[in-house]
Parts: sequence; C-alpha cells; structure tokens
Amino acid sequence: FGGKDGFSMYHGENVPGFPYHPHLGFETITIGKQGFVDHSDSLGGAGRFGAGDLQWMTAGKGVLHSEMFPLIHADKENTLEIFQIWINLPSQSKFVEPHYKMLWNESIPKVEETDSNGKKIGIEVYAGSYGSHQAPAPTPDSWAANPENGVAIFSVKMEANAQWTLPASINTQVNNTLYFYTGDTIDLEGREVAVKHLVQVVPGESLKIRNGGKESEILILQGKPINEPVASRGPFVMNTEEELNKGFAEFRRTQFGGWPWPDTEQVFDRNKGRFAKYADGTEEVK
Repeated sequence: FGGKDGFSMYHGENVPGFPYHPHLGFETITIGKQGFVDHSDSLGGAGRFGAGDLQWMTAGKGVLHSEMFPLIHADKENTLEIFQIWINLPSQSKFVEPHYKMLWNESIPKVEETDSNGKKIGIEVYAGSYGSHQAPAPTPDSWAANPENGVAIFSVKMEANAQWTLPASINTQVNNTLYFYTGDTIDLEGREVAVKHLVQVVPGESLKIRNGGKESEILILQGKPINEPVASRGPFVMNTEEELNKGFAEFRRTQFGGWPWPDTEQVFDRNKGRFAKYADGTEEVK
C-alpha cells in the first residue's frame, strides 16, 4: 500500500478492503464519511453501513472480522472515505464478551451554528455530548460508556472564513486531539496550521478556530487516559507481553470462534441496502 496506485490502505484480491483479521483487547470505531463498508465477523454478525453511519465494535476477549468496500456502482467511481479510531480498554475489560453495534446516521446529532459573520459551522456528535446534544450510547463495556471518562468524538465542517470555538473539556484530565484533514489552513489562537496536521489541545481550555479561505473538515477526539501499561502487536492491544503471547496462542488455537462466512473477503449483494445483523439473530434494515 503506501500510496501505490493512488491508494494507501486497501487489501483484498477481488474487492478492496480488509479481509478477515483478528482483534483483541480494544475497540474499533469506524466512521463512514463516503461510500459503504461491508462488515462480517466470527460471531455471525454482519452489516452494510454508509456515509454518516458509525460502527462501534468492542473486541474484548477476541473477534475475527472483515471490512470490505463493496463495488456497488458499475457506472461511476466507488468513492470511499472512512475513519477508524482505536480506543483502548482497561485491564478489567480486556476479556469482556465482544460486542458490535451500529449507530446509524439518522441517530447521530447534527448541530448547525452560524458565526457573527453569518458563516456556517456543522458539528456531528458521534460520541459524548456537545452542549445539549448527546450522542447515542456506545457498546456497554466501552471505555466511553462511563461519562466520567470524557470520551467525545466530533466531526466539524467549517465554511470558508468561519469562526468557531471548541468548548473547554469539563475534566482537565481529558486529552483533546484535533485532526485537520480537509481544507487549506486554520488559525488556532493566532497560530496558523496547515491541512493534514494533528494538534494537541491544552486540557480544560477552549480553543478559538478561524478557518482559512477553503471549506475545512476537522476530526476531534477527546478522552481521559486509562493510565495503564500498553503492550501492542498488530491488531492486539494488551497490558503485558505475556498477555499478548497468550492472546496469539488463543487465536491460533480457536480462531476466536472460527469463520462462518463463505469468503474471507465477504461482501453482500450490491443491491442490498444498509443493514445490521447481530450475533443474537436480530436484524436492522435501513
């Protein structure tokens, strides 16, 4: 990958994406901005989610899953833009039962604001709260499930030359990271920052953002540190090297439940809409 043929992330022989692979000891949060993702896992869960949807998966004691990017359109480009955010789990939750949940676009709070010059700012609240707007609940064993941990995920779109103030986090122990990924430049309290940069925001302080001459998009991640040792290797995140070794041995022995699907690059019919099928057999259709 690494920019080959214009891509920086894709695997797969027939369809782009990530064929089946394991996760252990942490959580993945996948935000769909454009295009669609087909999810399948070793628990029998499956789904297709698209622009504006969010998938929250607590890997816990181990899950095998795939994320493929179906080529739905035969007559035009199949564009894709996603963020996948990893959130660690504390030691007490490393071995919880895996859990997969969809937060559909229709349930995500979308806040529209206008600055003093009439410029527009849009905020999507994927986790935590913004003012009186509360995101849908995450998975039950998530680090984000406890409000005291201050986990918040916002996607912010700013019109050219708009001004907006990121509110101060209530808890000064909360880390606050701003990723400026679309646009030209932004001004942060008098400091100019170019696109494709990440900024660490001082905890407990607000931040005035003045956008440049192009529409900008910013991803904001907040959360209280777990403050435990981290040992990671590939898609496993534990507290010690011994736990990692045990995790890999368990995966080799059990495949975290095995793979119930016919293909390691599982995709669904291109005409199928958004849906989620869970391990208990329940299904949501959008």
